[in-house]
Amino acid sequence: MAGKSLEGKVIIVTGAGRGIGREIALLCAAEGAKVVVNDPGVAADGSGESAAPAEEVVQEIAKRGGSAVANFETVAEAIPASKIVQMAVDKFGRLDGVVNNAGILRDAIFHRMSVDAFEQVIKVHLMGSFYVAHAAARLFREQQSGSFVHFTSTSGLVGNFGQANYAAAKLGIVGLSKSIALDMQRFNVRSNCISPFAWSRLIGTIPTETPEEQARVAKIQQMGPEKIAPVAAYLLSDAAKDVTGQIFAVRMNEVFLMSQSRPLRSVHRAEGWTVESLAQHGMPAMKSSFYPLDRSADVFNWDAI
Repeated sequence: MAGKSLEGKVIIVTGAGRGIGREIALLCAAEGAKVVVNDPGVAADGSGESAAPAEEVVQEIAKRGGSAVANFETVAEAIPASKIVQMAVDKFGRLDGVVNNAGILRDAIFHRMSVDAFEQVIKVHLMGSFYVAHAAARLFREQQSGSFVHFTSTSGLVGNFGQANYAAAKLGIVGLSKSIALDMQRFNVRSNCISPFAWSRLIGTIPTETPEEQARVAKIQQMGPEKIAPVAAYLLSDAAKDVTGQIFAVRMNEVFLMSQSRPLRSVHRAEGWTVESLAQHGMPAMKSSFYPLDRSADVFNWDAI
């Protein structure tokens, strides 16, 4: 066990029963961490529940000689989310890292999206990331160390059809992560985001009605969730002690450092602006720098390598 990157650390991974979360939990355990495998075992849309996914991951970790405990709390409510953190302390005596990976999807074109579909996705992704991170932050402050890894998406960073709820949540997570990084840097606490490209149950909800959609999904299916796990494990390790406030995209063997919003162009008028002058001068001067209505597939338009 000596020399492993997460030796002696205790890590929470939410949504760890399947897909990306499962691979992160397995790798963290292989790297020496004790892992709280959180997953209530819901379907992709958040319905139902099952203890089996989390328990199976814990069994697999034990089979490989690691240490883990299953947790079935929802992240979508503050008190249950805080119990995930409490379990880490009760079971293993401390907490060193949190991976906010839990998520659901309820896609619909915007004018057909229900209020419930919007609110439930926000609750699991954005509020869930906040609830778990907020409960862990007090521990991290006291021990003067800790690392958060949050999961965002190019649906929010770039754009996609039919995912207003998901995109809003995922871009909100970017703001949350940056604020945590700024507020807690003085306590040696880090916070970063990963935007993954990988086949999972959630990606499996993408429509495949046209040949173009079928071809796109076929390419995504080649991107295994195991490719995401090393970046998450690295960000949790002491090797990443100087990495905070960043957004990384991971696609097969490619790792991208994603941009963050900064000014592109400016226009100035000494006497101030009017509606007319904005129409005649201001907007035309900046129009060449407007962002097109791209989707993720338009920006990442080459095959993964």
